[in-house]
Amino acid sequence: MQCSYFDAASCRSCTLMGQPYAAQLAGKVRHCQDLLAAHRDLSWLPPVPSREAGYRNKAKMVVAGTVEEPTLGILDGEGRGVDLRECGLCTPGLQQVLPTLAGFVTRAKLTPYDVPRRRGELKYLLLTESPDGELMLRFVLRSEEPLGRIRKHLPALRRELPQLRVVSANLQPEHKAVLEGQREIVLTEQATLPMRVNGVALHLRPQSFFQTNTDVAAALYRQGRAWVEELAPASVWDLYCGVGGFALHSAAADRDVLGVETSREAVASGRVSAREAGLERVRFEAGDATALVRGAQTAPDLVIVNPPRRGIGPELSGWLEAAPVRHVIYSSCNAVSLARDLAAMPSLRPRRARVLDMFPQTNHYEAMVLLERA
Repeated sequence: MQCSYFDAASCRSCTLMGQPYAAQLAGKVRHCQDLLAAHRDLSWLPPVPSREAGYRNKAKMVVAGTVEEPTLGILDGEGRGVDLRECGLCTPGLQQVLPTLAGFVTRAKLTPYDVPRRRGELKYLLLTESPDGELMLRFVLRSEEPLGRIRKHLPALRRELPQLRVVSANLQPEHKAVLEGQREIVLTEQATLPMRVNGVALHLRPQSFFQTNTDVAAALYRQGRAWVEELAPASVWDLYCGVGGFALHSAAADRDVLGVETSREAVASGRVSAREAGLERVRFEAGDATALVRGAQTAPDLVIVNPPRRGIGPELSGWLEAAPVRHVIYSSCNAVSLARDLAAMPSLRPRRARVLDMFPQTNHYEAMVLLERA
């Protein structure tokens, strides 16, 4: 993949840009295999590649510049805006609408937030595209002051972009490196964006997490479903479940599935998906995964974990090691913490592993491991 922003040193976020894709993927597999080399009986499945470009289903654009000439992209070392609206990693659908959104900033007089001076209102535009080509747009604002103008001009924007289904404003008044605040104000009748993956409708709310690469996320869930179907457990816990991707893919008429997630928005999304699909034995609870197991009186046959980069940590690893859980499926976005957690569960032997390239042009990837109690 060729990138003019990288060549001009305007953006160096993609650390592997310019390297042949086959070499990128081979390097990620090698990195993961080296970290898990202690597990000599581990069988490696072929890696799952991605499109090199146009794979990102979300654009997190810092808004800078002026009302008349806003930039959508990142900030340089001095806090000035670098416009990246033609970033080749974003899907064509996202690239197509970014100029229209820049025009909306001007029309609605949304003053970009000036980081060095700590002035202005609009901090970010967060845009997500579904597999059906529909869009969710979130304005991250310093205060409610621009809301009236956004509401006034929103009907015209929706006429320009009929694929725009969900629009919201997130309030982040503090001057610190935090993307969004806790308060979300939905500005459209529709509050969730359906993300249809492998025939499963996942409902994405404004503050819910969804994988960045839809095609590879679909492969991730298919792999999880294949392992679950092979093992045929009577009960499954999906910890760090997000909007319920693994839980909903694990559903069966004779299986109890529980998804656990700290985000109440994500849990609400999972419940909607389960209800619409008629999955009465799939339920979701809001809470901390470690707290759940700490008070658990029983254990399921199989546990799926999909934690953030820090991993599942010593307490949950210790519980899985001691509990009568027969199998664990561990989906990791950080093979370093994955290796550390596996070392803390010696009774659960890694049997199969797979690298899925969720983030081409970067060093990041997803790894899945199937563990079986010895």
